[in-house]
Amino acid sequence: MLGLQYFSFADLWSPLFLAGMLLVTAAYFVLIGPLSSRFSGAAPVSFFRRTLFVCGMVALYLAQGGPVSLLGHIMFSFHMLSMALSYLVAVPLIMLGIPDWIWRAALKVNPLRRLSFLAHPVVAALLFNGLFSLYHVPVIHDYVMLHFTVHRLYYMILFLTAALMWWTLINPLPERKMASGLGKIGFIFLNMVLLTPACGLIIFAGQPLYATYSDPDAWAKAMGYCVSGDPAALLKAFGGPTFFGWLSPKVDQQVGGIAMKFIQEFIFASMLAYVFYHWYKKENGQDDREDSGPSSGLEGVV
Repeated sequence: MLGLQYFSFADLWSPLFLAGMLLVTAAYFVLIGPLSSRFSGAAPVSFFRRTLFVCGMVALYLAQGGPVSLLGHIMFSFHMLSMALSYLVAVPLIMLGIPDWIWRAALKVNPLRRLSFLAHPVVAALLFNGLFSLYHVPVIHDYVMLHFTVHRLYYMILFLTAALMWWTLINPLPERKMASGLGKIGFIFLNMVLLTPACGLIIFAGQPLYATYSDPDAWAKAMGYCVSGDPAALLKAFGGPTFFGWLSPKVDQQVGGIAMKFIQEFIFASMLAYVFYHWYKKENGQDDREDSGPSSGLEGVV
């Protein structure tokens, strides 16, 4: 299916990355279990919260180490699916799965105190969406895809800035009041608008923009970082990425842009409905819980 049968188990499932993800997950359960007594204010973590964390780790693994990751090096549409899973699905699930007493302990670290301004809603939105859009400038995208160290570093930075962006909406520390309901609605619209230019560029481009999905030599070099064997053997065996796709590079690119925008719109529209519902209830005196205050939850902690 989709040409996956041509690749080995290690190529498809990245055992080393899987081991790392399992190690992190195990560390999470140790922290909220046997080691929880070492944290001030520690409390039992619900099954639902644990499930959210595990689901987030599974989504991140599939996007960055599983078949979706491999397909993301073959078809641009799967690349965008990988990006959506990594930063719009995995990040909030993982954040929701971490209990507040772990957040408080982590945010006491001095370097994080100095960087609290990055969690300001406008700064966080500009950082994540700006870096995401910059990454999809063709010359930068191809450079990142063809340089493994830069590729990993850029993805890690995107993950961190995505967490900063989600902080305003998730508010992991319930005692620290954040943006009001109306402020959160504005923040959601800001994020929806900021990602539109990049997606529009991809969707309405008149030709394939990325060499790593249209040029066989560039594709083979990029694939060399995620599969075993000589990249030249990939060229000899398959001739290029079009061997695997049923869509032309241009159409595949357009599908990727549409998919990314659709997933973002769906997730943020769901958040918008949730925030608006609770804001409306509060404004009409049906909810005594206040959700307004400082613009950044990090600022209140550090």
